[in-house]
Amino acid sequence: MNAPAPHDTQAERPANAERRYEVRRQDLPLSCPMPQMAQWNSHPRVYLPIEDEGGESLCPYCGARYVLID
Repeated sequence: MNAPAPHDTQAERPANAERRYEVRRQDLPLSCPMPQMAQWNSHPRVYLPIEDEGGESLCPYCGARYVLID
């Protein structure tokens, strides 16, 4: 029998828990909720064109603001 995988705290991060998120280019392509967020109780995943929008994007579902910091 396989041992359980180590507990991943990043995967446990709640979706839409904050109103502003800072992201880096390594996080692109950007989606809300982000891949490390728990999605089971969130809205459908939507991709945000943060580079085309001057470094800031607003999620049309939850209103979270994403800011590109690098």
